[in-house]
Amino acid sequence: MLAALAVVLLGACSTPSAPGGADFQPGAPGAGDPYFPTYGNGGYNVAGYDLNLRYDPGTKALRGTATITAAATQDLSRFDLDLAHLAASKVTVDGAVATSAAQGNELVITPTAGIRKNRTFTAVIDYGGTPTQLANKSLGDGGWLSTADGAIALGQPESASTWFPVNDHPSDKATFKLAMTVPDGLTVLSIGVPGPKTSTGGWTTWRWTESSPLASYLSTVIIGKYRMSTTTHDGKPMITAVPDSLPADGPAAKSLARTGEIADFLATQFGPYPFDAYGGIVVNDDRIRYALETQSRPTYSQSFFADDPDSVVIAHELAHQWFGDSVALDRWQDIWLNEGFATYAEWLWQEHAGTDTMKAIFDRTYHGFDWSQTPGNPGVEHLFGDAVYSRGGMTVYALRETIGDAAFARLLTTWTSTYRDGNADTAELIKMAEQVSGKNLGTFFQDWLYGKTAPPRP
Repeated sequence: MLAALAVVLLGACSTPSAPGGADFQPGAPGAGDPYFPTYGNGGYNVAGYDLNLRYDPGTKALRGTATITAAATQDLSRFDLDLAHLAASKVTVDGAVATSAAQGNELVITPTAGIRKNRTFTAVIDYGGTPTQLANKSLGDGGWLSTADGAIALGQPESASTWFPVNDHPSDKATFKLAMTVPDGLTVLSIGVPGPKTSTGGWTTWRWTESSPLASYLSTVIIGKYRMSTTTHDGKPMITAVPDSLPADGPAAKSLARTGEIADFLATQFGPYPFDAYGGIVVNDDRIRYALETQSRPTYSQSFFADDPDSVVIAHELAHQWFGDSVALDRWQDIWLNEGFATYAEWLWQEHAGTDTMKAIFDRTYHGFDWSQTPGNPGVEHLFGDAVYSRGGMTVYALRETIGDAAFARLLTTWTSTYRDGNADTAELIKMAEQVSGKNLGTFFQDWLYGKTAPPRP
């Protein structure tokens, strides 16, 4: 869809300087990502989203209130939130009614007074409408999908803005709370730790809390008729769910049952599991043919499980809990940091399960690979291409062979602990790999991430 997007300047005039030296300016209408310049926004960092929503599958109407706590990173005269196909009816900032206007998929909010840099503020947005997807010709549509009995909100690289006002870019991570009210008899699934469930007047409110900051595309809500299993694992909630439309003892349910086992194995490689809950959700909808590492509770298309006896897809999405979720990317160009390590984790799991060896998988992947596509700068159209996944996985394996098992093990656990709950990029990985190994790795990473010919085999 978008090799480059034009940044729309929403009236970049400044307000007069205020007493005390403040120069209030509008926050940028994008986070400045080279691949997606209009994704996200500038001028503030969100600390937390608290959503209180109601969805009626009969009318397809979503309405409710989003309470957003943030801190200004500049003197703000106004700021944007991403909100697609929904309308705000009332906005307050720190209790005072603010002016708001929809400009495309942006909600532009002007408070009654400027917000000083570093000041924490709270925006409360009442909004509603009929949510729908965001179109993306190159990467596929993402966001809210209505179903016969509910809905599924899912997608990458953007999706959250189709159901709540958000700074929709992974560079601005925030905590997440959801109270979703639906007709009795339906299940609401989301991320994090479940809260109390209450019912009144034929409606039930389900509550979920993710206390670790997340990139917004890692949020989800799934509404429908599900069999939900709630247990504990390592003292934390383990919640898995399979649609009623799938058999209770089918391959999807059997694979989900291995979540704790696989997570425990990956923790021996990557360090302690980073979140307060475990689990997984299966969806049975032909419009969703992928799996996504929604934070603490990955979401899987049922299509994966017909031919995956080793539950490799579970290993891939659980590895993302460390690589992509806990340690998130700063810009979409670095997506190989997510997918390369998750692909490597697939190989690790297959070797651990005794069904293959990492060397054999690497050799098969290396042989005949199209090296013209690079993982270090794949471009928008190849954001989810084979180079990001397979060549990314080969890069991780080759790095292990180059610096040795001991240094590589230190790199993995140092990386996941140093940047836990934060963001990181390729340059920081290279720097850390050189520090733990004592080797100059500039040529190695240039060959494996950016070269157009086959890199030397390790």
